[in-house]
Amino acid sequence: MKDYYKILGIAKNASQEDIKKAYYKLAHQHHPDKGGDEARFKEVNEAYQTLSNKEKRAQYDRFGRVFEGGVPGGGEPGFAGFRWAWGAPGAGEEDFGFDFPDVGEIFEDFFGGAGETQKEARRGNDIEIEIELPLEATLERSQEELVLSKLLTCTRCQGTGGEPGSRVKECFSCRGSGHVQKIQRTIFGTFTKQSLCPECSGEGWKAEKTCNVCKGEGRIKDQEELKVWIPAGVDTNQILKIEGKGDVGRKKGKAGDLYIRINVKPHPVFERRGDDVYMSRSVSFPQAALGDDIQVPTLGGQNITLTIPAGTESGKVFRVPEKGIPHYGRLGRGNMYVELKVQTPKKLTKEQKDLLEKLKEKGL
Repeated sequence: MKDYYKILGIAKNASQEDIKKAYYKLAHQHHPDKGGDEARFKEVNEAYQTLSNKEKRAQYDRFGRVFEGGVPGGGEPGFAGFRWAWGAPGAGEEDFGFDFPDVGEIFEDFFGGAGETQKEARRGNDIEIEIELPLEATLERSQEELVLSKLLTCTRCQGTGGEPGSRVKECFSCRGSGHVQKIQRTIFGTFTKQSLCPECSGEGWKAEKTCNVCKGEGRIKDQEELKVWIPAGVDTNQILKIEGKGDVGRKKGKAGDLYIRINVKPHPVFERRGDDVYMSRSVSFPQAALGDDIQVPTLGGQNITLTIPAGTESGKVFRVPEKGIPHYGRLGRGNMYVELKVQTPKKLTKEQKDLLEKLKEKGL
């Protein structure tokens, strides 16, 4: 039985990163195109294909081999991923236990598509941030200055991933095709799945010397200052999408998108309800009884004159058209609603008390 750990020269508790490093070193050393031993190269590749796969590695560690052509002790070829369990512990009798792979995963892997494309593998991640706005900032289009911590194009290699002046060579893992094939035998037959080469990310080539700044990624972590326009009428939990302003992709791959979540802060005077705003305004009893013209503020900062009819009761709500929030993405805006609250004086002078007593005598 082949000892895959010994073939790669690693310990049994080696991490995935250790496995990958050992494979790259040995594959480069024994590659036939470089005058290496083809049989040794195939043996190294076989060990890597098993130990780099979590499921295969677990099966190898348990049984000493990967059962892709049958089952231990015989069995029909084509039945992969299950085992015969002879004699359940404590049962005293034979227990034929089938441990089938997840059928859904099989169909997803082999009938669900061609797998990850080169563009998808190189595309940068999306970024989501949250910004706070005062309520009055929603009245018109505004510009916000942001400082984002994100992956940006490496300035040394300009995104290529290779040292400046370094020659480009064919990827030894996929022989320049950008894809590798995975063959698996299952209870449904033998399937072949083509996936991106993990060594070159589907490009088919690699620079002889990787960039010593970005380590071959073509991008580095840095900060970017960005000015974005926030449309009028935005509301809390609304998300704005800015294409291409997420993380830069690997090796000049397409950048991800930036998603901005809006959080509108509460206002000390106005309450927002949809695109309408509500406020309260206190008036005296004489103003409510006799009527008056009063000044009330708007969200935009200007004062307007509101006429109170004589005999207005406390709690009366007045509607002021088109003084609310602009409708997002369309013309027009909401309204402003003013609720009047008639004040009851807490302290009165003797003269005021006398006057009220006279009004009381008159039945008022």
